[in-house]
Amino acid sequence: MEVLSEHRCFGGTVRFMRHDSRVIGLPMRFSVFLPPQVAEGRPLPALFYLAGLTCTEETFMAKAGAQRVAAELGLVLVAPDTSPRGAGVPGESDHWDFGVGAGFYLDATQPAWRTHYRMESWICDELVELVTRELPVDRSRIGIFGHSMGGHGALTLALRHPGLFRTLSAFAPISAPSACPWGIKAFSGYLGEDRAAWAAHDASELMARQSAAPYPGGILVDQGLADKFLGDQQLLPERLEQACNQVGQPLQLRRHAGYDHGYYFISTFMEEHLRFHAQGLRTA
Repeated sequence: MEVLSEHRCFGGTVRFMRHDSRVIGLPMRFSVFLPPQVAEGRPLPALFYLAGLTCTEETFMAKAGAQRVAAELGLVLVAPDTSPRGAGVPGESDHWDFGVGAGFYLDATQPAWRTHYRMESWICDELVELVTRELPVDRSRIGIFGHSMGGHGALTLALRHPGLFRTLSAFAPISAPSACPWGIKAFSGYLGEDRAAWAAHDASELMARQSAAPYPGGILVDQGLADKFLGDQQLLPERLEQACNQVGQPLQLRRHAGYDHGYYFISTFMEEHLRFHAQGLRTA
């Protein structure tokens, strides 16, 4: 694991990292915020943040405004890149919503993509193990959250890997990718045309299959009502809301007038998400 750069921030440190991923078969990047409490020498709770389409491991650290509150709460923040880079798949950079910068946090099964586009295994198997082994992180106290495509990733990875992430939230997630243009494009390309395979990576479908509430302490989701992608039927939060109601999963789906899809919206409510996770991870 290589430190590419390091920056002092609110008494802690932001690091931009790279490692040779055995899962992806390529170097992969991620960023970390280590709060000042690392000096105490004890493992700390951590939050994994999954970014949206076109983003990188830098986006969250530069735009979300999370470090001040994370420093207060003693939270380690981990922000992975959004796709492999340099895989050499023909056409992987042709579209902003598919391929590079758009890995959709799943393991591709289609021949052109399945060798390197294995974001689910990278995050849940390799990166969690690497972070908890090499950094002062308590593996029993890890939460996950994300934005847009990353909100989809946070919801689906949490539901597909019970017990790995203790707390869960999202900003404007793609809640039903099997039924929206972004998801249909990504799932067709990465998974083929078998809609049963799509359902296994659809947060609303996964939630509806639960026999009991997977997060009895609740899930927090914030959605801006001026979000153009809400109007374009890309996000479909009502489907997640319906699925949660169906299985008795407590959900705070907060709708905010005037807020759009970007990081002005995310930074406005970031502190509340961090405190939500900190509370859950203290009692986990």
